[in-house]
Amino acid sequence: MKILVLGHKGMLGTDLMTGLGGAHDVTGKDIEDFDITSNSDCRDLIGQSGADVVINAAAYTNVDGCETDEAGSFAVNADGVRNVALACGESGARVVHFSTDYVFDGTKKDPYVEGDPCRPINAYGRSKLKGEEYLREVSNDYLLIRTSWLYGRNGRNFVGAIVERAEETGSLEVVDDQTGSPTYTVDLAAAVRVLIEGDHRGIFHVTNRGVCSWYQFACKILEYRGMEDVSIVPIQSAQVDRCAPRPEYSVLSCRKFADATHRTMRFWQIALKEYMARMS
Repeated sequence: MKILVLGHKGMLGTDLMTGLGGAHDVTGKDIEDFDITSNSDCRDLIGQSGADVVINAAAYTNVDGCETDEAGSFAVNADGVRNVALACGESGARVVHFSTDYVFDGTKKDPYVEGDPCRPINAYGRSKLKGEEYLREVSNDYLLIRTSWLYGRNGRNFVGAIVERAEETGSLEVVDDQTGSPTYTVDLAAAVRVLIEGDHRGIFHVTNRGVCSWYQFACKILEYRGMEDVSIVPIQSAQVDRCAPRPEYSVLSCRKFADATHRTMRFWQIALKEYMARMS
């Protein structure tokens, strides 16, 4: 297949290029090549690419930044998705797009399934949900993948931030009242390949298996880094001065993915251990 990855220099985009490149004709474009908020830019780029599949890994992902720049977040995460989807419709390409656990409000007590009502509680979630709605409105050939708590080799993420702060200060305070599933971008990219090659469409939740709080995640990071002597204290979200509220519980059920592909994702601890070994 001929595949075009938008946002190919980002954390997820980098691993998509690597994960798909061995088996397919993969090209990447990024912010210096086109403006996702421009309908004409998207139409020209996608139309000229001749791609069978267009993967949109471009996004405004700074959750607190979205809260203070809601217009900017909607321009990229909503209008940009519409532009890509319309261009794919004109060119006959299937569009693959990524969304987030933050489209849910976090009040559910068991994992969210694909059909659960979306009630985002912050601007980032609202912008991503609007992007989902545009995608479903204008495209008849899409794959929408919701994921959560991403980390990877190329780009700032929670794992790197925890290691950096631990090395600098020797002590940490991490929230323990938000629960989700950390997801390694290498594993997500591998799952995307399975879904594309299996010709799947619609909405799928894809994360690494298992759940934890940010505090529990941080404890594992320090353990795998050999930094168990670092003091780490669990705190409540209310003690942290952040612009955007976060859902308390945003675990996604990946049963649909497993049933459709006959594959299961690795447990998050195994994926994290591999990533930490590569960091070293």
